[in-house]
Amino acid sequence: MPDSAAGPGTAAARDAAEEKSAFSHPAVDPDGTAAYGELPDQVVDFYAPRGAGGPGGAAPVVVVLHGGSWRAPYDRRHISPFAGFLAQRGFAVASVEYRRGARGPGGEDAGEPVAGRWPDTFDDVAAAVDALPELARRHLPGADMRRMVLTGHSAGGHLALWAASRHVLPADALWRTDRPAPLRGVVALAPIADFEVADKLGVCGGAARQLLGSEALFAERRPYADPALLLPTGIATTLVQGRADVDVPQAVADAYADAAAKAGEVVGVTLLEDVGHYPLIDPAADACAVVAEEIAQLAW
Repeated sequence: MPDSAAGPGTAAARDAAEEKSAFSHPAVDPDGTAAYGELPDQVVDFYAPRGAGGPGGAAPVVVVLHGGSWRAPYDRRHISPFAGFLAQRGFAVASVEYRRGARGPGGEDAGEPVAGRWPDTFDDVAAAVDALPELARRHLPGADMRRMVLTGHSAGGHLALWAASRHVLPADALWRTDRPAPLRGVVALAPIADFEVADKLGVCGGAARQLLGSEALFAERRPYADPALLLPTGIATTLVQGRADVDVPQAVADAYADAAAKAGEVVGVTLLEDVGHYPLIDPAADACAVVAEEIAQLAW
């Protein structure tokens, strides 16, 4: 995290204020929760649509993947106000939990938690997405699974892009599918979308390198995990990025968009002036309404 003790008016101070606002909302309880596996983190929260949205008819399904650098302290509860906000906008919402990084090798209380687990984090996201059509039919009756959009914030934005690219994974990848996921599209919010650039910038304390297991394994595992190497997907994709983001800088989104263009695919990039990392999931921020509109444009 940036230095929140920096003086007023600095980028770090603004980032800290935006983070405080985003985390100030009480958690929003789901209407139901279902398991996609046997472990405690293998669950999905469901939020039924609260209001009318789009042209009417059955509500689209928005699958939300939370961020938090793939680290254990950050679970789906912190993004539940955003999930509730989308439900108020007329979407049916499925918020996915997944296994994240544990504490360092010194034990549960030693050091900062590492970012993610290999391959567990990816196992869980793949299993959750595969299970969602049946789970949503049971827990979101009346929702239109033919209009499904993946979204995610930060590390969750990475997972959303990755989940939509499983059909272009290397042939020996256990998570590979034989066809594209039945999605209307992906809206990735300040995603960690290019691991090479994120690593050079030290994004989230070197989280991308930790996620892949170690420095020695970074190059070996990138083709299985880095969205910038999994293109083109053939799935409509939009990135929403704050220009003032100091946590996942705009350079990461730009690198992904450039990689997509080189692969012959057009990726939309919506850049928001004077917006940092957290307003994208903060229901009190104007940026959050922009995110909802980007989702609506794909879903409806």
